[in-house]
Amino acid sequence: MANRIQKQLPNDYEQAVTAEGQRVAEQILRPRGLQDRLVLLVGGAGYIGSILTSYLLRSGYRVRCIDRLLYENAITVLHYAGDANYEFLNGDLVDGATMENALRDVTDVVILAALVGDPITRDYPDAARTINHDGTLALIEGLGGKGLNKVVFLSTCSNYGLIKGNAIANEEFDLNPISLYAEAKVAVERDLLARRGTADYHPTVLRFATAFGLSARMRFDLTVSEFVREMYLGRELVVYDADTWRPYCHVSDFARLIRRVLEAPIEAVDFQVFNAGGDANNHTKRSLVQEILKHLPAAKVRYQEHGGDPRNYRVDFTRVRETLLFEPNYGVSDGIRELITALGQRLFDGVDGAPRFYGNHIIDYP
Repeated sequence: MANRIQKQLPNDYEQAVTAEGQRVAEQILRPRGLQDRLVLLVGGAGYIGSILTSYLLRSGYRVRCIDRLLYENAITVLHYAGDANYEFLNGDLVDGATMENALRDVTDVVILAALVGDPITRDYPDAARTINHDGTLALIEGLGGKGLNKVVFLSTCSNYGLIKGNAIANEEFDLNPISLYAEAKVAVERDLLARRGTADYHPTVLRFATAFGLSARMRFDLTVSEFVREMYLGRELVVYDADTWRPYCHVSDFARLIRRVLEAPIEAVDFQVFNAGGDANNHTKRSLVQEILKHLPAAKVRYQEHGGDPRNYRVDFTRVRETLLFEPNYGVSDGIRELITALGQRLFDGVDGAPRFYGNHIIDYP
């Protein structure tokens, strides 16, 4: 499809990326006696991490993944078992000794690990505080003095909470977290950004839009995949607060953006916050349903007001577009088509029998 074609970056940006690679070789790799960049994915066996792993390996990086596999998702790492550039560690980010071992010879860190989403943090508040807040803050405290290059923290556009009127949130917009999930993300963002002048690595915060797209650890508790599957199966979809806004982004585009940060010139990303997504993928729930109905016109949908999730945020992605020259390759319509195709091939017949794997619903922790 035309919108999936990789756009050529301008020559001056490509030259800046080349210069950044030379800086990493001279200032990070050579002093530590390392040959290649080794990226630690904390929580790298999940929905986004599975796609990111594959993308980084194809791009020539070495990858080490540490994940506790809370969702019985070990199958997501088996594909890489024979890859000499991949290493998996079964471990918990809250364990300091485990993380010290995981950070050995690492050049860059991507922090994906969390209990992701408002519902699971509401259902497991103690675990959410332990992992998302206390454990992640302790992890960041332990990153200093390791000779690291870049640290990428995956935050969320959910930090904007409930935006009234027609305002569109850029990165300077007031944060209004209304869930344990967003509260922890905001706290970690602030801690990380407050380390300017003391950190010996270069952190970047990415506030992710709501993810969609196929993954080895597929999630059907996210809006696009949930809506498509329910409508495909002929079930009546009840949509609450249909005119509330959310931004969306394909998991493959997230992977591409993270690589873009890892390779970007330091001055572009050091202690910077980026909304992660694209303007065209801001949707209301109603407009999302209308996109799905183009492919499943006989689907049954009912709208209802006053649901349990009041969040409403439309997001501005100007900064990531202008600074990192990033725009998504995938639109929501692409994600709808690929999921309908996968459902038609019966790739997800077992979803209802494996709720722990296919959604962030159930965990045993600690």
